[in-house]
Amino acid sequence: MSKLLPENKFFDFSDYGRGIAKIFAKSLLNSVFTPVHVTFLFMISGGVSIYLILEDEFIFAGIFLILKSIIDAADGELARLREKPSYIGRYLDSVFDLVLNFALLLTISHVTHSPFWLMLIAFFCVQLQGTVFNYYYTILRNNKSGGDTTSRVEEKTFPKALHGENQRMVNFLFVIYTIFYGGFDRILIGLDRKAMKIKNLPNWFMTFVSIYGLGFQLLIISILLSTGAINFIIPFFIGYSIFIVFILAVRKVIITN
Repeated sequence: MSKLLPENKFFDFSDYGRGIAKIFAKSLLNSVFTPVHVTFLFMISGGVSIYLILEDEFIFAGIFLILKSIIDAADGELARLREKPSYIGRYLDSVFDLVLNFALLLTISHVTHSPFWLMLIAFFCVQLQGTVFNYYYTILRNNKSGGDTTSRVEEKTFPKALHGENQRMVNFLFVIYTIFYGGFDRILIGLDRKAMKIKNLPNWFMTFVSIYGLGFQLLIISILLSTGAINFIIPFFIGYSIFIVFILAVRKVIITN
């Protein structure tokens, strides 16, 4: 099972850890560890990074953010290797990402003495950027999927629990997910609803959009931390949102069918 068919795979700036993630997932294939266990592991890695920022250990904090990105890719890889897609894993992964993003930016704001309102703007921008990538990527996966269809373009109804899942837990996590992400999803749908009717999103376009993938966002934060530029992180991600305008313009003007 793969996220995409071979002809639809594109160079993904945010997916630099996929090779190591596959090796890690394969090592767990015959173990008792589940993809959800791996999801909790990336939460721990992100938490360690936040602690290291508070301790002014910025280089090591950046390393643990990269490690978090690698582990984040491994839970999905393990699920695909076992051919056991999961709505629980899909929603839990997204909820943990949002919680870590907020905690990370809040910590950076605390260390740099940035205003809380500015941190909130940066958090909104980071989440909206990630939603841009996920929106188009999910459209591509739904149209050209190689088998993994747990992600839906519009999360409007409770999904039916897959084999081995508890429906109550799926419903609970669906509610949490929609509370956290529903607003961002509606913004993108409102800005570019017609994209859902596009039969093929070119690989070059998806590569462009991948600059907003969470892995690449964390890579940027890691670089800024490691180079002592922590004060630039919050203003950078606010300004980084300018590319949303270009992405929308390119999709609407150039990619029409």
